[in-house]
Amino acid sequence: MTAISLGMPSVPIKIAERRKSRQIMVGSVAVGGDAPVSVQSMTTTRTSDIGATLQQIAELTASGCQIV
Repeated sequence: MTAISLGMPSVPIKIAERRKSRQIMVGSVAVGGDAPVSVQSMTTTRTSDIGATLQQIAELTASGCQIV
């Protein structure tokens, strides 16, 4: 696998501290507090095109997305 530069500096810069927040549940997904960041993704295919939709789901899964 080839590494892709994201234009990030090699030495981490100091960023502002995260403020404390309370954790809530959105369905089965924890949001806020010490919960990890959650990102929702969608397919862009016609759902009637089952093969293309399954391909996009496989690509999302391979990139690290989890089905919750």
